[in-house]
Amino acid sequence: MGSQASVPAIPSSAAAPVSVAQPAVADAAAAAAAAAAAASKPKPCCVCKEEKAKRDECMLFSTAADPQKDCLSTIDQYKNCMAGFGFKV
Repeated sequence: MGSQASVPAIPSSAAAPVSVAQPAVADAAAAAAAAAAAASKPKPCCVCKEEKAKRDECMLFSTAADPQKDCLSTIDQYKNCMAGFGFKV
């Protein structure tokens, strides 16, 4: 009854925590963030509809010799609108 079992001492080098890099977790988090950003970004066909309609109408029905110059302001409005949503036209 009076005997105690001796517990072997663990060397301090064995008890030190091991640092393991987890690139898979970081990659998964980055992929999830990219997917969330892509999901929240609207499709180009769904934005700037009014500006697009004005641009198209101007280009199609312009009586000018160069409709692109004649409709420059509506084209710029459409480009600025698309740029606001992150699209480069």
